[in-house]
Amino acid sequence: MLKVISNSWALLFGMGLIMLGNGLLGSLLGVRASIEGFGLSATGLMMSGYFIGLILGSVSVPKMVGRVGHIRMFGALASLASTAVLIHIVIIDPWAWWVMRVVTGFSYAGLYVVTESWLNDASENETRGQLLSFYMVVLLGGMAGGQFLLNMAPPSGFELFVLISVLVGLAVVPILVTVSSAPDFETTESVSIAQLFRVSPLGVIGMLVSSVSMGTIFGLGAVYGTQIGMTVQEISFFMGAIVVGGAVVQLPLGKMSDRYGRRRAIIGVCTGGVVVSLFAAQGTISGWHLYLLAAALGAMSTPLYSLCAAHTNDYLTPPQMVAASGTLVLVSGLGATLGSPITAFAMDYFGPVAFYYCIAMSLGIVAVYGLWRSTRRDAMAQEDQGDFVIMAPTPMSASFNPDVDLEEIEAAAEVDAQEVQASFEELAEELQQTDDVS
Repeated sequence: MLKVISNSWALLFGMGLIMLGNGLLGSLLGVRASIEGFGLSATGLMMSGYFIGLILGSVSVPKMVGRVGHIRMFGALASLASTAVLIHIVIIDPWAWWVMRVVTGFSYAGLYVVTESWLNDASENETRGQLLSFYMVVLLGGMAGGQFLLNMAPPSGFELFVLISVLVGLAVVPILVTVSSAPDFETTESVSIAQLFRVSPLGVIGMLVSSVSMGTIFGLGAVYGTQIGMTVQEISFFMGAIVVGGAVVQLPLGKMSDRYGRRRAIIGVCTGGVVVSLFAAQGTISGWHLYLLAAALGAMSTPLYSLCAAHTNDYLTPPQMVAASGTLVLVSGLGATLGSPITAFAMDYFGPVAFYYCIAMSLGIVAVYGLWRSTRRDAMAQEDQGDFVIMAPTPMSASFNPDVDLEEIEAAAEVDAQEVQASFEELAEELQQTDDVS
């Protein structure tokens, strides 16, 4: 394990710097948009651009990596992201910022693809699970740490934008001077959303609707803070608590889902999220109590991607997991794209409290749908479930799943689209017959 990490230090260090910048930029833009007088609706639309870029990058970058290679692609995307950050302080306009958010999302999606495929190639079947855990620590640690960098300079100035650009630019240096060779890259066919829905309705709907809450939290969390009069320091602690809260409970909740079932875990987490959101909406909490509540909100929302992915993967063979991973990212991106505009419009009409009400509504829909699905299909037996794995919302994340051998990943790259779709159609028909009997 230590050997794998030492061989991949350049990638992990680079991604740590990039995630510091990513965590800082999301909160900085929310605060700066309020300072510049952007309307809530315009801010919500602007912040949604990041998730649109993630979708576009997840679809197109894998093919580009296959043509130009990992190192050049990483350098190009990091340079693009670094440049996009600086344009925010040159052109202060919500539509220009929306374009830059799309560019940033596209760049980050590509950086995830390059990094994860490179790390996957550097590991073996026995070490991939441990490497994924360390990689997730780097991602979440960087995301959380970036929130606290918001205190290093006034958000009204240019210094924080320059800092983000420097962090992203420095991330390229260890990659370019590394002696590790870049791996070959092979793309895999994906499955349609409709086909995946037939196999796992709760997995797809849960992923889509719960991601609305994620788009709301990370798109408008800082904006909400400015709306209720938080200081910059309070906003950084508020957002940091959300990230840390979600990171801390990922594994315990996953282990509970292994024992009690994915569906129960999804319903329970969503119900908890509704309770926390409605309690927070009362608006009588401040100080450390607010940060604890923010951590609870993160704990009841951010693990849902991994839980919904695990619920879906329980029905799939390893090659199908690889094909489904990109589709799950697409579904998640669509939900997150809707989150900030919808909530921003609601906050325009109903005030800051709509931030929590929109989160509660999205999580409540998933909980109710999960209960209804309990009447349509029996829960999978515990012995038939795979082990829970923390998943990042990236198209290559299935490659780190210990249930998927490297040989199966390579085999999945050789399967054409018709074979992939045929296997899912066959599985969907089999599960449909089970639903009818139930």
